[in-house]
Amino acid sequence: MKIRFGYVANALGLWNASPSKALTFARYSALPKNERLEKLKLVTAQNIQNTKRILHYNIANEIELYRFSSSLVPLATHPEVLWDFITPFKSEWEELGKLVQKFKLRVSFHPNQFTLFTSPKEEVTINAVKDMEYHYKMLAAMQVLDTSLINIHIGGAYGDKQNTLARFHQNLKQLPNEIKQYMTLENDDKTYNVLETLNTCEIEKIPMILDYHHYLANKGEVDLFLYLERIFNTWNTFNMKPKVHLSSPKSDESFRSHADDVSLEFVLPFLKMAKELNQDFDIMIEAKQKNLAMLRLVEEVAKIRGVKRLSTSSVEW
Repeated sequence: MKIRFGYVANALGLWNASPSKALTFARYSALPKNERLEKLKLVTAQNIQNTKRILHYNIANEIELYRFSSSLVPLATHPEVLWDFITPFKSEWEELGKLVQKFKLRVSFHPNQFTLFTSPKEEVTINAVKDMEYHYKMLAAMQVLDTSLINIHIGGAYGDKQNTLARFHQNLKQLPNEIKQYMTLENDDKTYNVLETLNTCEIEKIPMILDYHHYLANKGEVDLFLYLERIFNTWNTFNMKPKVHLSSPKSDESFRSHADDVSLEFVLPFLKMAKELNQDFDIMIEAKQKNLAMLRLVEEVAKIRGVKRLSTSSVEW
């Protein structure tokens, strides 16, 4: 069983390398009209440049798994802005894509919690489609769709899970198929548990990302071991290894919040469970310390008897 590890957005230790520099709508609106577009381009250029720096860091450190920041382009989907963020940066997007392709990186996006298809409000679904289109356009501009994905949650329950799930399937029809084919779903820490998310993925024929921390926060009556193989099997038509999210709780009192690092003791039961399937898969680390937390966890996992370290960010067990 081979496991690759990756991290989210920021590479800590790189100076001034945030890929999520922002421009609020209030600040944008306060600018003279003839300066607004240039400001949007300036911030976007900085975020793309920092993303390129992070990709080079990943390549130098043998880190093949990375989640892009969803905040690469300021105000990309704001209804009063809606600007062309692809054409002015055509070569820059392509440059990012060439790095991804050349070094066989696996990249992804994870839109925010407001990108959902369960709401009874039509405008929420419309905005969800717009946000998915925004992420899709960036991956298309980088020409990395074949190795990438866009992950979201099912959304709220609105007091009636059964009817809400039916509405999810109906609302999802508004998402163009060319975007849906790169979409994954993740189980929630409060609402939709592992089995509910798995059933939804199987109906829609889309892969499921297991979040182990969320599973323990929203376990219900579900025995994960009984469903792990089914979860991994949802990836069979995606031509990619299954992907899992790992984090550990900040504290017993703040169980759902992510800690700075990932506790090996917390995640080891899952790793042992996965070993029973002998299935290669990838792990995205969701910890406050980002790449540093990932590297520390890999070192700890590599010390387990029977585990061989293959690279900076991968092991074989």
